[in-house]
Formats: sequence, structure tokens, C-alpha cells
Amino acid sequence: MPGNGLAADTAHNNRRRLLWVPAFARTTAEIAARPLAILFLTLWLAACGQSGPQFTILSGSENDVLEPLVQEFCHSRGATCDMHYQGSLDIALSLKPGSDPKADAVWPAASIWIDMFDTGRRVKSIKSITQMPVILGVRRSKAEELGWIGAKVTTKDILGAVEAGRLKFLMTSATQSNSGASAYLAMLASAIGKPDLIEAGDLEREGVVSTVRALLRGVERSSGSSGWLADLYREGERNGAHYQAMWNYEAVIKETNDKLKADGFEQLYAIYPQDGVSVADSPLGFVDRGRGKEVEQFFEELQAFLLKPETQARIAKTGRRVELGRAALLPADPATNLDPSRPVTVVRPPEPKVIQVALNTYQEALRRPSLTALCLDLSGSMQGHGETQLLEAMSFLLTPARTKEMLVQWSKQDEIIVLPFSDHVQWVTSASGDDQEQAALLKETLTLHAGGGTDFYTCGARALAAMKPTLDAGSHLAAIVIMTDGKSQGSRSTFEQPWRADGGRVPVFGVTFGDEADRTQLDALAKLTGGRVFDGTKNLTDAFRAVRGYN
Repeated sequence: MPGNGLAADTAHNNRRRLLWVPAFARTTAEIAARPLAILFLTLWLAACGQSGPQFTILSGSENDVLEPLVQEFCHSRGATCDMHYQGSLDIALSLKPGSDPKADAVWPAASIWIDMFDTGRRVKSIKSITQMPVILGVRRSKAEELGWIGAKVTTKDILGAVEAGRLKFLMTSATQSNSGASAYLAMLASAIGKPDLIEAGDLEREGVVSTVRALLRGVERSSGSSGWLADLYREGERNGAHYQAMWNYEAVIKETNDKLKADGFEQLYAIYPQDGVSVADSPLGFVDRGRGKEVEQFFEELQAFLLKPETQARIAKTGRRVELGRAALLPADPATNLDPSRPVTVVRPPEPKVIQVALNTYQEALRRPSLTALCLDLSGSMQGHGETQLLEAMSFLLTPARTKEMLVQWSKQDEIIVLPFSDHVQWVTSASGDDQEQAALLKETLTLHAGGGTDFYTCGARALAAMKPTLDAGSHLAAIVIMTDGKSQGSRSTFEQPWRADGGRVPVFGVTFGDEADRTQLDALAKLTGGRVFDGTKNLTDAFRAVRGYN
């Protein structure tokens, strides 16, 4: 539906979604000043002796730009507000019956995650705060090469560039991050030929499946976080990776361009597919945990503050779209093609059951298959509790019924390589994501026992060698995951030399473990290779699940 705005009520409940179309601007100075401003206000209120409710919000990372507004309101009421940033799926899982979100409000990127998982309807008073279309940002020189400057580009045009080997892009996981899910649903809508409503039967059409699978072959790197993906793109400019494009929120593309321009790098050119884009409606809702009317009233006042015309005008300056009439629109930027006031064809979110089927189809059949090497620390310090937790985490990863609940299940096209190590690699075994092969791999893994020293650099090098045949075929997304509780006794050059010789194609992700885990060496490896380190000290299984969103 083209136009400047859309208001839609879902049939399965009475939650109202407002999807509108306008605005942007966030400076480096503002970003740098934010922590100091929050600290100053906190100290000032402490000195004044003000006190108010303790209020916790589970929020998507894309809202970090808006946290100063939240804190401004909280400080004005003498309240202590904590914003805990999590992925869309993590927020959604916390709302399942029997789970405890440990928060008074949730603020995911889109309503679909509440609709799918909050079956007990614990979230109340949901209202859209901002709107952000998910678009494709293409390096301007690449957009010129493709003839897209000033052109009306469709998803079919993007598919043609991918199939011709002329375009690769970064995109978050559709099952772990809302921006990835939004891009994926828009691809489905385009393949089906109707942005108004995707139905379950559409997902069984061979033409639809083959088209979307071909589009997703363009994914060069994946992640579970939109913000981290933007950081990866910018880091690629600094280290020479020079990625070609990125699916992300319109406002995040603008933020990325601001930083690229400040650093003297080429900016991204915004592509708004003519046949439809998905829009994140940023719903803020109250979670009633029985804390009384005072807390609920505080939430209602916070929500009202964020929706005030004056506040919406400030939000519009961050590049997010707000309801028409609430704020002045920023002018379009011809150089980058970014235009928060641009009318877009909105892809209507399907029913929750259809989205669930679509996400499972993505994970099991459509996404680019993964090639994952798991280096498991079985050194002496892991004896006892550490060994037990590691094997439990592996039981999760290699049990299809459990991974499917979290939308991180393996597909038959995936390749899994397990390398337990101490001061040497004990053995190397690989399997596909087939259920029976996973079971056999798990059975072998459960025989492991801890003992010896620690050398994960050697394990990384062995992993590279084991991955090379599949990696050279070019069909898989590769990653090495190193789980460790300590420092490596080996030399980093043992891994770095073969990694560079191979073209630096494989990112390394670390998972820390143990009360005294030292992540210094893992951080260095992650920075070198374009990976990330996850904290597994509190819950190793959750950390392993998070890593899956990046591969």
C-alpha cells in the first residue's frame, strides 16, 4: 500500500500498529555527550535526594539512541530506569508462558515478536513510538556500477545483481533479529507478488522458495544484532574488507553514513525496493508483574512523554519516522538517497502462525547454509562444573527439538565440525545438520573429559584446515567458535598466519566461561577476524545460542 502512512489492526488481537512515514540527524558530538549527560543528571538527582520507582525496560538495541529521552523523563520523576538491550527473539522468549521477563516494559523493534510469543497476553497498553523501514544501503560506487542511482529499484533487480555475482550484502539473521526478519518477509512478499498479506500456502510455492533462496545467497555476513552489523560494515572500511551493501533500518543506514562521512569513507546509497518494504513499528508495552498502580501509572506517563509532539520532534531528528503532523520532516539527501518522508509500499506483517512457519522455513531451507567449527576447551580447569556445563550446552546445540524452540536449528545443508582441545586437539569430527548425524556427533561429544593445558590457537588452525574444502566451494557462511575459560599457552601466529594465507575469510567468535575467564586474547582474535566475543559465564547455553545468530 503506497502512501505516507498506514494504520492497521491485526485480526487475531486488538493491538494497534501505527506504521507511518517521516525523519533524521544524529551527530558525533551528541553521541559522545550522552554518557556524560546521563551521569550528570544521575549525580544531580542523588544530591537532591529525589527518589522514585525502579523501572526496567527490555529493549531492542536500535533504541539506544532514544535512551537519553527515557532517562530525561525518569530523572524528572526521581526514578531509576534501566534499559537492558536484547535481541528481538530474546525479548519475545521472555514473554512465553512460564518465563519471567524481569522487566516492567518491553520495547522490541516490531509488534510481530510480541504477537508470536506473548500468548498469555501479559503485555498491555502497546503503542508504536517510532517507525523504521528496513532498506538496502549500497556502497555508492557499487550503486553507480549497477545503474541504481536515481532509478526505481525492485527486489527483482536486487535478485538479478545477486545471481550475476555483482552484489553481496550484510544481513542479520531473520530468526534472531527484527531487521533480518523484516528484509526476509519483504523478499517473500515480492516473490509472492502481494505485499498486502502473506498466507501459509504461499510458502509452499516452489517459485517463491527458489526466488528467496537465490536472494539469500547474497548474504556475505550474518549477525544477531542490527547495531553490530552496522559496526561490522564500518570496521570493514578500516580493515580493507569493503563490504558492498547492508540491509538495515533506514535510521541505522543514516547513522552509519554520518560516521562513514566523518571518517572520510564512502557512504551508502539508500535503496527502497519499489515492490515493498517492511516497517518496524517500535511498540512500547507494559508488563504487569503485580507491582501496583504506581508503576503502571509511571509507564503510562513515560509512554505519553515519548508520544508528545515535542518529544516526537526530537525523535524525528534521529532519522526515525514519526506520525505525520507530530514533527517537521527533514529534507531528502540527494547524495545518499535517504528520505524519511518518502512514501513507501508497506509489506503487511502476516498472522503470527504464518510468521512462525516462515521463520522455520528460513532456518531450515532458505538461508545460506553454515559451516561452523566448534573448538571446545577441555583443559584441566574445566573439570567438574565446567565440563558438565559445556556438555549440557553441546546437548542443546545438537538436539533438534531444543534448537528449534529457539529458531537456531541446523539444516541438512549445514556442516558442523567439533574439535575438543586442551594443549592439543584431541580429535576432529564433522557432521551435517541431519538429525541422525547430529545424534551421532553428540554421542561422541558426551564421552569427553577435561584435563591438560590450553591452546586454542592450534585448535583454530586445525579448524581452518578442516573447513577449507567446504569453504573453497563458496556456498557456506563460515565461522570458528572458540569456547574457553582461560588464556592460551600457544602463539597467536599459529592461527593468524594460516588465516591470512587463506585470505582472512573466516571470523572467530569467542565464548567466555568460568568465574575467572580472561577474554583479552579472544577479543584480539575477534577484532582481527571480524568476529565477536560472547559472555557465557552466566549461561553457556544462551551464549552458544546467540553465536548461532551470527552464522
